[in-house]
Amino acid sequence: MLKKKLLRTMKLYRAQFISMIIMTALGIGVFTGFNMEWYTIERDVDSFFEETGFADFRIISETGFSEEECRAVGEIDGVGATSRYLSVNAVVKDGTDVVAVTVSENPAVSGFAVSSGGEYDPESSDGLWLSDRYADENGISCGDTLELTYKNLSFKGRVAGLVKASEYLICVPDPTQLMPDYSSYGFAYVSPAMLEKIMGQGFFTQINVISDMDKADFAEAVKDKLGKTYMIVSKDDTISYSEAMGESEEGKTMAAILPVLFLAIAVLTMVTTMHRLTATEKTQIGTLKSLGFKDRRITLHYVSYAVMIGLVGTALGIGIGFLLGWYIMNPSGAMGTYIDMPDWTLHTPTFVWIVIAAVNVLLILIGYLSVKSMLKGTAADALRPYTPKKMRKIFAERFSFWDKLGFGTKWNFRDVVRHKARTFMTLFGIIGCTVIVFSALGIQDTLDSFVDLFYSGAINYETKINLDADSATPDDAEEIAEKYSGDLEMTLSVQLDGEAVGIEVYDIRRGLIRFIDENEKYVGLTDDGAYVCERIADKFSVGVGDEIVFSPFGTDDEYTVKIAGKVRSLTESVVMTRAAAEDAGIPFSPNVIYTADTDIAQDVRIVNTQTKYNIMDSFDTFMELMVVMVWLLIIAAVILGVVVLYNLGVMSYTERYREMATLKVIGFKDGKIGRLLIGQNMWLTLVGSVLGIPAAIGILKYLVKALASEYEMELAVAPSTYIISIALTFGVSLLVGLMVSRKNKKIDMVEALKGRE
Repeated sequence: MLKKKLLRTMKLYRAQFISMIIMTALGIGVFTGFNMEWYTIERDVDSFFEETGFADFRIISETGFSEEECRAVGEIDGVGATSRYLSVNAVVKDGTDVVAVTVSENPAVSGFAVSSGGEYDPESSDGLWLSDRYADENGISCGDTLELTYKNLSFKGRVAGLVKASEYLICVPDPTQLMPDYSSYGFAYVSPAMLEKIMGQGFFTQINVISDMDKADFAEAVKDKLGKTYMIVSKDDTISYSEAMGESEEGKTMAAILPVLFLAIAVLTMVTTMHRLTATEKTQIGTLKSLGFKDRRITLHYVSYAVMIGLVGTALGIGIGFLLGWYIMNPSGAMGTYIDMPDWTLHTPTFVWIVIAAVNVLLILIGYLSVKSMLKGTAADALRPYTPKKMRKIFAERFSFWDKLGFGTKWNFRDVVRHKARTFMTLFGIIGCTVIVFSALGIQDTLDSFVDLFYSGAINYETKINLDADSATPDDAEEIAEKYSGDLEMTLSVQLDGEAVGIEVYDIRRGLIRFIDENEKYVGLTDDGAYVCERIADKFSVGVGDEIVFSPFGTDDEYTVKIAGKVRSLTESVVMTRAAAEDAGIPFSPNVIYTADTDIAQDVRIVNTQTKYNIMDSFDTFMELMVVMVWLLIIAAVILGVVVLYNLGVMSYTERYREMATLKVIGFKDGKIGRLLIGQNMWLTLVGSVLGIPAAIGILKYLVKALASEYEMELAVAPSTYIISIALTFGVSLLVGLMVSRKNKKIDMVEALKGRE
């Protein structure tokens, strides 16, 4: 008997059941998918790093390291393995493509994983183990020959295998290029034998080290062993590690906000809907009691609804979660355009399964508490229909303006106050919809503003020329800058309070580089000190007027400069003019030239060139991914809004069924009653939007700070975002209101008015 009733009740209240299942599935799906994304990054990246021996530290010297020095570092207690290492950018002949030619003496440190072709041969004098992504983009296969040029050296290599390398997990030439472009930039490993054949000697500018030591302890141990201070870069400061772990941290941040919002709405929807369902079924519950069914049996019957909703919603939600995780985390997906690794196995954190189980337990508890309140008293008490609490005069009725309000306004106002739980849930759903749409569009506005500010305003050059530090003297740099009408820059790596930071010294003559202050205004650098980026100002707690002391790696020299201001920067750096640097005693030896020219002739003093459009193209790819994510969030917000508001609208219709029947009896037309229902939705939507916009702005500020601190972005929201967010929320609310108001035609006035006699 109860099984048949279960099916009949589900059919009768199918809208509510479907909405609860959808909300549960969405909540669990978004929660699972977002957490699966960051956890998969951590697990798969860590596995790849371990497989290929990703280095924990990199000791750097432009003059190179000997075998004895490498062995000495290997003797330090706490060091697991070492390898001399070299990576230089070579140009592909008859093209502008750049390939990072890489050598690691010990393939167990900073090595690679072969995707196809031959295994690594350390004795090969002509073998290239080329990036499989670069090869795929450029139609290169195993057995093909590449001719490369580095400085004044030209050499050929046969593609012996296609590989992936953890050192190039995120394969970009420098931090200014946000996304990899495998059509123009890749990497290739060669053997030490081939390096010696090309250069006539084994020249290595790095010692890469695997060790679990603290950076400060390691640096001190290296200084004791080698008798000199070297620049040491930990894995935390490399693009591959820091950006991959940054993606993981960003995923954790996102998973702690939007998915939790979805879950909260799902649970609250369940609370209000189950309470209303059992209240509507109160007479049925009384009938079952009078027929001799025990309270325990009746409780289990109604709890089974919650169990069914939880199980079906969970099954669908896990499926949605895996689809969302796979969409983001697959070689051809959103993250696959950024991260290059061989394994894309999806992983789910243990706590996700615990949360899913807890949600199901909570749903069962909600079902239990909802029916328990209806079972109080005798069978006769239970047979009496559920009666909402008696209304007293509301606060607004004490004022004179109340009498001037129309009937519809008064009716809706009283209903809002009378059914506080439903009103709260409606507002919560509207606020949630507004927050998600506004945040999605606001993120895109912020990125658009960032592009205009940096790439369309601060960067006015067409080509960046990287000079060879060994062969290009300051006079050579002046000559090349004069030839191409360029501005000069010197980049220098230094120690500041034990941390590695970049110093950028500019000689700007033609305005090809501009700088942005804290107020997003373009400013010129003055000669009375240095300018620090916001990250350095925060990290070292320094401000305008303070002094900083830094020392270039590999020397005992110290320089002191006063901070003249703050600028926003893409890199963690200190910038100053040539005059300010020379006043501090820093010799100016430029290694970069910015020019508006695009036709740069071959020159042994030039290592390579990089066009502004390479950088812009990579950001366009990044923007395309963001647009997809924005649309996914908007679609999810619309589904959330429709499901929650429709469910609550049907609940409102059910609760006011008798009142609407009374209105029909006294002459109200269906259209008039429908407008009353829609009017309440519109007022609640207005209040929800007014509350939702500030909440969205607060969340956006937090997200921009947490997710894009390395780019020093500032929140920027276009007027169109306000308009679209509010219009879309009102549109969803109006659509749902129209759907619910159509039910007025089905009101049976006699049944409704006789039902409570």
